[in-house]
Amino acid sequence: MSGSPAGSPREPVNVGDYERLAEENLPAGVFGYFAGGAGDERTLRDNVEAYARYRLRPRVLVDVSEVTTRTTVLGTEVSMPLLVAPTALQRMAHPDGEIATARAAAAAGTVMCLSTIANATPREVADAAADAPRWFQLYVLHDEARTRALLEEVASLGYSAVVLTADTPYLGRRERDVRNRFSIPADLVVPNMPAPEVASLHRQFETMSAGVTWRDVERIASISGLPVLVKGVLTAEDALLAVEHGAAGIVVSNHGGRQLDGVPATLDALPEVVDAAGDRVEVLLDGGIRRGTDVLKALALGARAAMAGRAVLWGLAVDGEPGVGRVLELLRAEIELGLALLGCRTPADVGAGHVRSVNSRLGG
Repeated sequence: MSGSPAGSPREPVNVGDYERLAEENLPAGVFGYFAGGAGDERTLRDNVEAYARYRLRPRVLVDVSEVTTRTTVLGTEVSMPLLVAPTALQRMAHPDGEIATARAAAAAGTVMCLSTIANATPREVADAAADAPRWFQLYVLHDEARTRALLEEVASLGYSAVVLTADTPYLGRRERDVRNRFSIPADLVVPNMPAPEVASLHRQFETMSAGVTWRDVERIASISGLPVLVKGVLTAEDALLAVEHGAAGIVVSNHGGRQLDGVPATLDALPEVVDAAGDRVEVLLDGGIRRGTDVLKALALGARAAMAGRAVLWGLAVDGEPGVGRVLELLRAEIELGLALLGCRTPADVGAGHVRSVNSRLGG
């Protein structure tokens, strides 16, 4: 392991350890890009802190001699209610980038979502983990032909869903990047984008359309023939519109606190979205996942599953594919133990009665 030899006193035992080692391994500008948020980074911090505002309510004397973390998301069986969120430019974290992440996610038995702003093509990722479930995260480009070609390509390669990122009509102001004068390393290309060799993230985002509307959800589903999830929903109003326009799922997300600073933590926004969506579509959550118990709290508040982005990146930065695999296994093991101690045999057993806000009375 590049960050710490196995068996040493500094061997990482949780996601926080991996983050500290990743900061040591990565150039300051690259770590700042992955770790940072928009503005004063209030939402970035709040995404993590929100989990401390909820307490788990375990039930005892339940037979948990057999516990499984397995569940389904959009009808696909996965090993746990945790998927790999789309994160950009993964070869900045490790030379193997998205290929390593895809292989580790496949070995872990969960879905990887590939970013449009990836350093690998959809075909390279599909070839790296041919039998694994995978999704594609879409930024709608000004170049309609290129957007269509991407959608047709991922459909032909066996991607099983499209995740439309809806909260980035413009790039958020990320002041860590400004201070660090961050740019994409000159030796990295972004092959899915119209300007694959442009080092400016702002220039990359200028190739994306700010005119995306709810009508595009149906258009993307029609072009690709795949279910479409809308990522970036934080309100009941938008949850209802997602259902109305045929979304197969909703991802409650604030882009990891990287877009509009001051919006709610995703865990706090989750109940409102779940209530509005009802049982008509599956609701997922990303943002701030650092522990298996975070996933359990999201399930108790109505999420079908959670997605982790930064946690996976820290594993990649520390030890490539084995690092990603270790992070995913740590989180899966924490989910399994948490289920057992909560008195639940499966993720489906976790319900609203298993969690309370600290602002509510604890107890029955």
